[in-house]
Amino acid sequence: MTNSNPLLQKSELPLFDQIQPSHVNPAVAHLMENASQALQTVTADSFPNQWSEISKILDVATEQLSSAWGAVSHLNSVADTPELRAAYNEALPLVTEFWTRLGADERLYAKYKSIPLESLNTEQRQAQHNALRNFVLGGAQLQGQAKLRYAAIQERMAELSQKFSENALDATDSFALYVTEAELAGVPEDVQHAARMAAAKEGKADYKLSLKMPCYLPIMQFAQSSSLRRQMYQAYVTRASDQAAPEAQKFDNSQLIQDILQLREEEAHLLGFENFAEVSVASKMAESPEKVITFLRDLAQRAKPFAEKDLQDMRDFAAQHLQLADPQAWDWPFIGEKLKEARYSFSELEVKQYFTAPKVLQGLFKIIETLFEVSIHPDKAPVWHPAVAFYRMEREGQLVGQFYLDQPARVGKRGGAWMDDVRARWLRPDTHSLQTPVAQLVCNFAEGVDGHPALLTHDDVITLFHEFGHGLHHMLTQVNERDVSGISGVEWDAVELPSQFMENFCWEWSVLQHMTAHVNTQAPLPRALFDKMVAAKNFQSGLQTLRQIELALLDMLLHTSHKPSEDFMPILHQVREEVAVLKPPAFNRSAHTFSHIFAGGYAAGYYSYKWAEVLSADAYAAFEETAMPDGSPSLETGRRYRQAILEAGGSRPALDSFKAFRGREPSLSALLRHQGMSGQA
Repeated sequence: MTNSNPLLQKSELPLFDQIQPSHVNPAVAHLMENASQALQTVTADSFPNQWSEISKILDVATEQLSSAWGAVSHLNSVADTPELRAAYNEALPLVTEFWTRLGADERLYAKYKSIPLESLNTEQRQAQHNALRNFVLGGAQLQGQAKLRYAAIQERMAELSQKFSENALDATDSFALYVTEAELAGVPEDVQHAARMAAAKEGKADYKLSLKMPCYLPIMQFAQSSSLRRQMYQAYVTRASDQAAPEAQKFDNSQLIQDILQLREEEAHLLGFENFAEVSVASKMAESPEKVITFLRDLAQRAKPFAEKDLQDMRDFAAQHLQLADPQAWDWPFIGEKLKEARYSFSELEVKQYFTAPKVLQGLFKIIETLFEVSIHPDKAPVWHPAVAFYRMEREGQLVGQFYLDQPARVGKRGGAWMDDVRARWLRPDTHSLQTPVAQLVCNFAEGVDGHPALLTHDDVITLFHEFGHGLHHMLTQVNERDVSGISGVEWDAVELPSQFMENFCWEWSVLQHMTAHVNTQAPLPRALFDKMVAAKNFQSGLQTLRQIELALLDMLLHTSHKPSEDFMPILHQVREEVAVLKPPAFNRSAHTFSHIFAGGYAAGYYSYKWAEVLSADAYAAFEETAMPDGSPSLETGRRYRQAILEAGGSRPALDSFKAFRGREPSLSALLRHQGMSGQA
C-alpha cells in the first residue's frame, strides 16, 4: 500500500496530481495507527522525559499524519468533487478523534510537565508553555464521562463545521442567472465576456451570472439595472438560509449554527469556563472577552460619525444625480461607485485595466525581494490545477522557503482567500537536517479572457499582498522548533499583523509604479490616476470599519451573552441596531455564510482583524517615519521588522516581538490616521 498510495510515499512535497479519493481512508488509517503507536511509546513510564526524544518519535509520526490530512483538506477546499467530499467526510471523524485524544492524553500531559525546564532552549520553553496550556484547553484534566463527552463534542463540531462549509459552497455554486446583454448595461466588458463564455459552455446564447465574487461584485457596483442588482443581492445574502429560493433551502445552515453554538457552550462549561469566548481568548493577546468587547465598542464610537457622514453623502448624491430618493440595500454599492467616480474623477474599472495579474505579481516579488533581502524564482512541484504556480525563495543562494499560488476562482473551490502551511521550518529531531517551510496561497480572482491576462481590481491586489504577508510570516522564520516557527504558536489576534502590514504597500507610488501595465497599451499607471486613488483611499472607511466591527461584535456576543438554545437572529439585529448606520433588509442572512466563525477557526476571534490592524498600522508607521527621499521604504527598517517579527515567529509573545521592533507598546493613533478618522467627521 505504501508504494502505490501517494499520501504515503516519502516525497518532499505532496503529490497533489496523483491523490485520488480512494487513497484517503487507507492512508489515514495507516498513519493514525503509526501515530497511535508513537503515542503509546512516548507515554510509557520508562520513556525519557526529554523534549528531543519525545519529538523524535511522536512529532515525526504526527507530522506525517497532519501532512497527509492537510493535503486532503486542501484538495477538498480547492478541487471539491462528490467523491473527494465523501472520502473526506468518512475520514474526518477518525482524524478528529485522534487529535482530540492526543490533546487530552493525561499521560502525555504529565510527560511534558515533567520535562526539566533547564534542559530546554528558549524556543523549546515557549513550545512547552504553549503545549501545557493547550493540554488544559484540550481536556487533559477532565476525567471519566466529562472526558468522553468532550471528545464526542469535538467530533460532532468537526462534522457540523464541515457541513456548514459544504452548504455555503453548494449554495454559491448552485445559483445561476441567465440574462440578456441589455440587462448587463454598465457592467465591465471582461465580466460580460466571462458570463457569455460561461453560458456558451452550456450551449446557451445568453449570459450566465454566478455568485462568485469576480462576477457578483462588479454586477453590484456597475450594473445600471436596479432589478438585476436586487436579484443578485437577494440571492447572495440569503445563501445557505431559510430565506433562499425554495430549491436552495436544502443548504440551510440555520440548525447547524444553533447546534455549533450549543456544543461550544457545553465545551466551555466542561473546561470550567463561563462561555466559549473565555476559551477562545485564553490563548490570545486579549486578556478577556470583556476587554475585546470594550475595544470594539470604543472603535465603533470613534468610527460612527464618519460612517454617518459617508451614508449622508451617498443619500444626497443618489437623490441629486441618480434619481434614487429611497435607495435600497442593493443600490448602495452602485451609488458608492458612482459617487467615487464623481468625487475623485476615476472608476475602479479604469484602474483595473492597469493591474494585469503577471505585472502585479512581478511588482509584489520586487518589493519582497528588496525589503526582505531574498530572491524568488519559479520552481516545479506536483499541483492540483493547471492554473497553480510554484515558486522558491532564496537568500544568498540558500533555500528559505517555497510556495504554491492559486489565483483564479472556479467551481469546486471555496470562496475567499487564505494561506495554509504545507510544512513548517523544523530542525528535524529524526534526521538532524533543517526542513524548510512551504506555504499555499489561495485567492479567487477573475480569469483572463480572449487571450489577455487576468485583470485585478485594486482590492484584489490588496488581497494578494495580504495573503503574501501571511506567507512571509510562515516562510521567513528563523526559528528551528516546529511548534513555534513561522505562524505556529503566534496568538490568533496577532497573526494578522504581517498580512495587514503588507497591504500598506499597495498605496505606495514607489511600489505601484513597478507593478502596473495597461492591458492593451502596456503603459504604466499614470501618476495622476494614482493620486486620485490615494485621495479616495479612505472613501467610506467609516462604513467599512463599522461593518467589520458589526461582524466582530456579533461573533463575541454569540459566544458570550447569547443563549444557544434560542434563535440567534435577535442578537444579529441587536448588534446592527447598536453599531450599523446602514441597516440591511429583514431577509438578509449573512450569518449563514459566516464561515470564518462557523467553519474557519475564528470563533470568538473575528475581532482579531481589527485588533491586529492596530498593530500593523503602528508597525507600518515605522516605515513612514524612516522612508527614503523618493518614498521607498528603508531597507534598515525592513531588516529590523523582518528580524523582530517575521523571523521570531511564535517563539515569544507577539507583544514582545512588537515591542522589540517599535520600542514601545502599540498605539491606536496610527490606525485612525491611516483610515482618515483621526480628526472630526
